[in-house]
Amino acid sequence: MELDRERLDQAVKCGVISAEQAEGLWQFLAESGHDTPSFRFVHILYYLGGLIAIGAMSLFMTLGWERFGGGGLLLICLVYAVAGIALTEWLLRRRLPIPAGITATFVVVLTPLAVYGLQQLLGWWAGPFTYRDYHVFIDGRWLMMELATLAAGAVALWRYRLPFLVMPVAVTLWYMSMDLTPFLAGDPDVGWELRKLVSLWFGLAVVLLALWVDIRSRRDWDFAFWLYLFGVMAFWCGLSLLRSDSELGKFFYLCVNLGMIVVGAVLSRRVFVVYGALGTAGYLGHLAYDVFKDSLLFPFALTLLGLGVVALGIVWQRHEAAISQWLRQPLPRPLRELIERRG
Repeated sequence: MELDRERLDQAVKCGVISAEQAEGLWQFLAESGHDTPSFRFVHILYYLGGLIAIGAMSLFMTLGWERFGGGGLLLICLVYAVAGIALTEWLLRRRLPIPAGITATFVVVLTPLAVYGLQQLLGWWAGPFTYRDYHVFIDGRWLMMELATLAAGAVALWRYRLPFLVMPVAVTLWYMSMDLTPFLAGDPDVGWELRKLVSLWFGLAVVLLALWVDIRSRRDWDFAFWLYLFGVMAFWCGLSLLRSDSELGKFFYLCVNLGMIVVGAVLSRRVFVVYGALGTAGYLGHLAYDVFKDSLLFPFALTLLGLGVVALGIVWQRHEAAISQWLRQPLPRPLRELIERRG
């Protein structure tokens, strides 16, 4: 339940707390909320400016920068990195962790460009691609840049422990899930079936990593958000693109998506619910347009099913505390604490 000023005023009117206590509590929540990412206007400015700067050195890099050559690119990255680290330290001393996380992330995002420049300088870069293609094409030659980015992200997280630093790590893992396939197969034109399987299993591995990080940091900031986002994306896309001519296989796909909705509700992670809902809608569309396209009863049956789910929600709401306690009892203590905290 979200606590806002209106609820505090209602608590004062009901005599639960005094007006002085409500004011003190509201001031405490407002001050402590400055370090928690939210849709505050100042936070939007932080992230908008940070993403523009990060995009300038990654997604929006122009071909004109190739004129600097490998040595020039490497030097620019080093100068930017020193400035970014100095700015991060300055912001942390002034207790501004959100913009500090953005500037530290900017330094990590420089890593693939720096490695690309170093490879060009040493004559190790071969192929038709330039750095601009790093975010566009799938190719095994990006792996050195990706491994270096993961190493830089790990060092930055060890030094600063700021949640936004997980973003470039999660994006790089997502890239690796695609680039590893042609590298392991030894064929740049490897088929899509293998790519889908690699995406599925790699995404599942990242989701499990995110759960482990979530449990480890359950009393701290949210370090698992970006891992969940890109892990679920890779897993769901790989699963949804797998082709199956079996109705049993398609029903299993529905069950997986329904399971994702449950997991998302339990962990309070919307990304599971969004992708699970998309998959469920896709399966119902398959039933409506393929399996029961000429049926008169299917819409009525689907309506009854929907009302049944609503009824289940009513029962759950009436007995939520008892059911939740019964379901959480056999879980390991760290996972139980995570669920209780998220809930």
